[in-house]
Amino acid sequence: MVLKIGFIPEHFSTPLQFAKTKGYFAQNDIECELIEYPSGSGHLIQSLKSREIDIAIGLTEAFVRGLCEGDHESYQISGTYVQSPLCWAISTGAQRSDLSSETQLQDASIGVSRIGSGSYVMSFVLGLQHHFKSPFFKKFVVLDNFKNLRDSVNKKDNVEASDAFMWEHFTSKKYYDNGEIKKIGEIYTPWSSWVIVSGKSVEQAHLSSFLKAVQQGIEYYNSHKDEAAKYIADHLDYSYEDAKEWQKTVKFADDVTNIDFEKDILGTKSVLKTAGVVQKDGSETDEQILQKLHAGVIN
Repeated sequence: MVLKIGFIPEHFSTPLQFAKTKGYFAQNDIECELIEYPSGSGHLIQSLKSREIDIAIGLTEAFVRGLCEGDHESYQISGTYVQSPLCWAISTGAQRSDLSSETQLQDASIGVSRIGSGSYVMSFVLGLQHHFKSPFFKKFVVLDNFKNLRDSVNKKDNVEASDAFMWEHFTSKKYYDNGEIKKIGEIYTPWSSWVIVSGKSVEQAHLSSFLKAVQQGIEYYNSHKDEAAKYIADHLDYSYEDAKEWQKTVKFADDVTNIDFEKDILGTKSVLKTAGVVQKDGSETDEQILQKLHAGVIN
């Protein structure tokens, strides 16, 4: 069986690529097809639900939101990929002199890759942190990918215009440096930033083998940081210098099978409910769902 693995082709994917190129999937008797999802975690969720992919690596907040909203029949969080929080840069058009701070985004039009994606979820967390009046924003403009988001805030003709968007800091930095977009703020997730998510049809033996191979990829990454930075610079549209700076900020999981249930699942859910991203009431039901998802995973 070939496992179809959805991932976002950014610097965070480097240990996954090492798992493939260094032969760790083969060593664990599994075959994996790596499928790029540049449009982000919202698209990964859609593909898990439609069974286009078997396993996804994406943003914690997007998957927890989906589970609380009823996606538990389609997938489960099966591991932690990145332990450190994610820094989301907040960007607007390079020529937008009227916007200089994230605090000005009350009632703005916010660009997102998809409804339910990390860029969507974190906009609510931003509104909550700055005590914006509800509803926080005028509207969300769904733009699919990072290029469209940049074009949107610059009011290019090919996409609908928006005022600002949120995307990972180092992915955005190149476009600050070349003057395409302008940074007006940043915000960190209060949880571990990336998780490994599996579809309900994936056999446990295959999942265990995949997790073991990913762990080996992380261990290789940790002991070959310079090789990793060169890979990022050669294949993922970052400078070597930016890759080295990014490496100082990120910590991949010491044990991908370990999930901090209180912080990364219930804690994320609590923030999302407070921010209004999770609309369902009945936290006890949500908790029961999430506990069930992790039966056999969390002791």
